[in-house]
Amino acid sequence: MPATPSRRLPRPAPPLLGGLVAWALCGLAASTGALPASAWWGSGGAFAAVLLLDLARLWRRPLPAVRRTIPDTWPIGVERAVVLALEAPGAQTVDVFDLHPVGWSMAGLPRRVALRRGEASALEYRLTANARGDFLFEGVHLRQHSPWRLWTRLQVAGEPQAVRVFPNFAPLAKFAMFSAEQASRLVGAHLKRRRGEGTDFHQMREYRIGDSLRQIDWKATARARKLISREYQDERNQQLVLLLDTGRRLLARDALDDGRGLAHFDHVLDAALVVAYLALRQGDAVGMLAAGGDGTWVPPRRGAGAIEGLLRGSYALQPSPVATDFLAAATELSVRQRRRSLVMLVTNLRDEDMDDVLAAVSLLKKRHLVCVASLREIALDRALAAPVEDLPGAVHAGATARYLQQRDAAHEALRNHGVMVLDVTCEQLPAALVERYLAVKRDGLL
Repeated sequence: MPATPSRRLPRPAPPLLGGLVAWALCGLAASTGALPASAWWGSGGAFAAVLLLDLARLWRRPLPAVRRTIPDTWPIGVERAVVLALEAPGAQTVDVFDLHPVGWSMAGLPRRVALRRGEASALEYRLTANARGDFLFEGVHLRQHSPWRLWTRLQVAGEPQAVRVFPNFAPLAKFAMFSAEQASRLVGAHLKRRRGEGTDFHQMREYRIGDSLRQIDWKATARARKLISREYQDERNQQLVLLLDTGRRLLARDALDDGRGLAHFDHVLDAALVVAYLALRQGDAVGMLAAGGDGTWVPPRRGAGAIEGLLRGSYALQPSPVATDFLAAATELSVRQRRRSLVMLVTNLRDEDMDDVLAAVSLLKKRHLVCVASLREIALDRALAAPVEDLPGAVHAGATARYLQQRDAAHEALRNHGVMVLDVTCEQLPAALVERYLAVKRDGLL
């Protein structure tokens, strides 16, 4: 339903205040005898009549109709255009400002628009969403001016509109134009090819130099009187489950040179969607479980529509300032996911988490193949690379080295339990997840 316009009392405009100052000066002149007192009273009466007439005309001035055009879905960090269409039954001038979600980067407003009678005017401005989730455009602020510019009135018009901000899916759309192998290389994954080998039979073909002798089908070779090889492909219809930490560890940010930077969880979600998309292109089913502050579960699905389900199930996920219970998450996943899967746990591993994490991966390993991706802050690498010039700098470098040593020990403890571990930065995460997923497929570990 259309929103009820919010009407506020008119306010004096700068010309009105200037007129009051002029009348006051006229009164000062009258008090010194430079002007007769009747001139002061007469000018005051005329000025009051003009003020009331201009106020009445403003009060009767109709509020323009406003229609906002925005995308139904919005990717985070991507600038999009918003179009405001205004139409008024009479000519007037208004100042326009849209009540967009707080904190979004905006360019192009406020703006003054001269409306003509019965004609629609459109203006466009640019918005960039800086967080995922559900947001609301509450209305449009319109500042109306009286015909003689002595009064202004601020009103809210237009309809409230909801918008959903998703992870940036532009890379996924770009991958659609390439094969799974080409898309893997686009994210920086380094693939080790084993031509013609895999676990599922694909086709028979003529022998090529470099084929293994095990690939030769001797019966087909005898019939064709030339060497024939059996070509295999990686097994399809396997299961990938992305176990994402939404606890306090993922609230960290890697500050960029301009002082801004997305939370680690935003990078994790983007990387998870990349590897999910490529896995779906490989014919596998992909699911997702959020562990920590949010317990969202998206069951594994195959096909082109599965990526939309992952986007809709994860777009509103946000990290929370709580400690993640990894054992509880592993228990929930074990109950929900009965079929053997590759489970990719993405977190920021600390040595104090090890008891809980080891218990969790031990439970998962009873049925699943487990890979832990542990995010490393860029600040740690920068601290070690920075020159040490004084005692505080030496203490900082020593503490950083000690922390990284404990971190490496935690990773080694996981490897000793047969768990694959990735120690990567946010920038390296997408390629690392894709490489490990494809290596698992290539080696037939599932």
